[in-house]
Amino acid sequence: MIQIAKTELREQLHPMISQLADIILKQWSNNLNLSPYQIPSELGYVEGKLEGEKITIQNHCYQTTQLRKLHLELAKVGKNLDVLHCVMFPDPVYTLPIFGCDIVVGRSEVSAAIVDLSPVNPDRSLPENYQRALASLPELYFSQIRELPKWGDIFSDYVLFIRPTNDQEITAFLQRVDQFLSIHTSLAAIAAPASRERQQLNLTRQHYYCTKQRQNDKTRKVLEKAFGPTWAEEYFNNILFDLPN
Repeated sequence: MIQIAKTELREQLHPMISQLADIILKQWSNNLNLSPYQIPSELGYVEGKLEGEKITIQNHCYQTTQLRKLHLELAKVGKNLDVLHCVMFPDPVYTLPIFGCDIVVGRSEVSAAIVDLSPVNPDRSLPENYQRALASLPELYFSQIRELPKWGDIFSDYVLFIRPTNDQEITAFLQRVDQFLSIHTSLAAIAAPASRERQQLNLTRQHYYCTKQRQNDKTRKVLEKAFGPTWAEEYFNNILFDLPN
């Protein structure tokens, strides 16, 4: 299984984030043939200050034949904010959805947890094999469903965006992420290349996804305050939501 070298950061994060990081890395290790994805060394592990509080960011990036970039980011801001961010970007040669997952913990309370397989079809539909697999999953009930952002047209009908209110809901969310990852890694591994025309559409839709995600002002403002606008812009464009060639 993939090992995180600086384990001390993960040990300081909220248990839900640590558990989800384990789930993601286990799924990647067990089901995909990974190789390193090169990012600037100075952006792999970053430390700074935000309003007197230490901010730490740790990035893990890999790639496979079908997936151009698998990115897991763990971050901690002082004692009041823990974040997990994960995106699996497909190679546009393959018509695959974009797996995304985020957890935000403020003052030891999980304020937001989201997971989705974002479609690359203009009509927001997922491939039929994904639809069949997702439709077979048991229904879940969560007491607090969160509203998607205004730019949230990139998400599928299967998106799960919640504020978990107890341990049972945390466990249910983690299990659903595990199920999404199991479906995605197994179907991605057997995906066949698309036609040239379809590949161009996949590229266009991935650009659209990244452009929409870059509108997340909350994340941008935190990074700007800690590292400055120039650094934040580079991080958004080259680490979080870099565009495929």
